[in-house]
Amino acid sequence: MKTIWNYAEYLPAIPESHRVFLGEGQTPLVKSKHIGKQLGLESLYFKTENLNPTGSYKDRFAAVLVSQMQAAGQKVCIATSSGNTGAALAAYCAAAGIVCIVVVVDGAPLPKIKQMQLYGAQILMVKDFGKSASVTEQVFAELAAICQKFDLPLPISAFRYCPAAMQGVQTLVYEIAEQLPAAPTHIFSPAGGGGLTLAITKGVLSAGLSTRVHCVQPEGNDTIASALRQGREVATPVEYSTTLVSGLQVANVIDGDQVIENCRQLGGNGYTVSDAEVFEWHRQLAQTEGIFGEPAGAVALAGVVKALRLGEIAPTDVVVCPVTGSGFKDMNAVERNFGLPAISTMGVADCVAAIQRYF
Repeated sequence: MKTIWNYAEYLPAIPESHRVFLGEGQTPLVKSKHIGKQLGLESLYFKTENLNPTGSYKDRFAAVLVSQMQAAGQKVCIATSSGNTGAALAAYCAAAGIVCIVVVVDGAPLPKIKQMQLYGAQILMVKDFGKSASVTEQVFAELAAICQKFDLPLPISAFRYCPAAMQGVQTLVYEIAEQLPAAPTHIFSPAGGGGLTLAITKGVLSAGLSTRVHCVQPEGNDTIASALRQGREVATPVEYSTTLVSGLQVANVIDGDQVIENCRQLGGNGYTVSDAEVFEWHRQLAQTEGIFGEPAGAVALAGVVKALRLGEIAPTDVVVCPVTGSGFKDMNAVERNFGLPAISTMGVADCVAAIQRYF
């Protein structure tokens, strides 16, 4: 059976006896059945990271991080999360017998919080964490001091904080390379703090692929994308993140500077998209492709649409979009944006009549 550990040469050296495996990795690469044709793209693919064990690509990060902790004999994990990292760490810590404490961003989706709690994690929510750059930096600094005092990692899913564990995220690129007959022309990546995008660029560079990697951000959290497009060298924090796309509300730069450097090296560009565009493609992914991702999982696709509008990709290009997490993690977004009808009971005759209207 293939796992992320099949790419051990790209991962930290961890004895096999300490590796924590829940089935992460080897997610399907699904060719678009309808949206690609609608957009005029011959080869549009979705990397369905929503099918990982806890429902997001963060399982790749957690698998490596918790394996490292188990090898070091560490028994308490203190982490921060907007949702997916916390859920992944909570599950892998449960499997490893490690206590998990997660400091979550202000307004993290309740389904993600409940998922962490179900795995046994202790949850602490800090006001304005993840929205205010100053509050976020304060939280990071306080937690870093605690972790340093007790010789623990601070598992923030970013290269700035956990470069070794983030190598686990790079494995999705190696899988894509194996799943396609040739390297994709473009990979579009959603970005908050930039960790996923940076992991994809590092994966492309280490595998020697001729793939352009693009950074896509919501307009309400534009720390990296416009800087990349405008030729600037550094990312810029926003005073307050206003996007409603959960998981991408990261006001601070974090991995942004290196994202700009690596994307530019690979010929990539930056794209900003509105929340309205993201939520529309979130709905279309579900209703035309059968892929139920979280809203952040539609950000890359919204970036593809913008790139096509700008004439920056060709119809014959091979394009890959990661679907970062499961739609079940943010049902509030579904209730807000899908306009689903209410359901009430009816008699058998009314049920039959309703069905017959389709014929």
